Amino acid sequence: MVVKSDFDSTDPVAWCPGCGDFAILNSLKEVLVDLGLEPWQSILVSGIGQAAKLPHYLKCNLFNGLHGRALPAAFGIKAVSHKMKVIVHGGDGDAYAEGGNHFVHAIRRNADITYFVHDNQIYGLTKGQASPTTDIGMKSGTTPSGSYNEPEHPLAMAIALNCTFVARAFAGDSEQLKKIMKAALSHRGFSYVDILQPCVSFNKVNTYQWYNERIYKLDADSSYNPLDRNAAFTKSLEWGAKIPTGVIYKCERPVYEDHSPVDKEVSLSREELKPPAPEELIKNYF
Repeated sequence: MVVKSDFDSTDPVAWCPGCGDFAILNSLKEVLVDLGLEPWQSILVSGIGQAAKLPHYLKCNLFNGLHGRALPAAFGIKAVSHKMKVIVHGGDGDAYAEGGNHFVHAIRRNADITYFVHDNQIYGLTKGQASPTTDIGMKSGTTPSGSYNEPEHPLAMAIALNCTFVARAFAGDSEQLKKIMKAALSHRGFSYVDILQPCVSFNKVNTYQWYNERIYKLDADSSYNPLDRNAAFTKSLEWGAKIPTGVIYKCERPVYEDHSPVDKEVSLSREELKPPAPEELIKNYF
């Protein structure tokens, strides 16, 4: 039986003490155990950034690629291995700036992939520049007089594109975070979770206290229906005095793997991969 320690990595963790990423890592380990997934049954994919380091700190299959390019790699992996649980981690810069175009098309394709975005509203790895979700007025390394750009609303964009699972969680509430993670990983189709993750070093505005004063849980409202797309879109735009967390929207659409190409009545993506021996590959270059 799989236990939490099965996912422990020996790599030293390079996050700042108090970083919200620790809660995300710990919660993911517990959820993978709850779902009964062995380390070899999942693969974590990431790009570049503090959030993208998470797969290094988890004993699992992993692919660490280019900045903003995690989703195309994840899609390729899922296309050739339907049974593999494909989990993507990225930060708000990695996901919504460099990777913004891939985010749009991953939603359209609706492959069975789970995308966890660590949203600290700042570029943490490169020392505190403004990101796509930085609030207007925030001072940073690239906006010393305060940001004047309208921040992105990624949840609203995902709902507009009819993403099949859209949720928001908070790294400061591990119980709700685990509940949402488990729901996202159990959902069949593209599931997306924006995780509010305080950066204790470079974002002195959106702190744990700041979030705790504003966050409320949608599941406490028995009248809220995440199947109502119009209501979900309205909720996704709430930001400031009140910030909703929970499953904001979900729906059912055809999943990519169900209509991917077939050959001789066997899906190409389900064929056993048999890579050639290294010596055979070398012959191609001589």
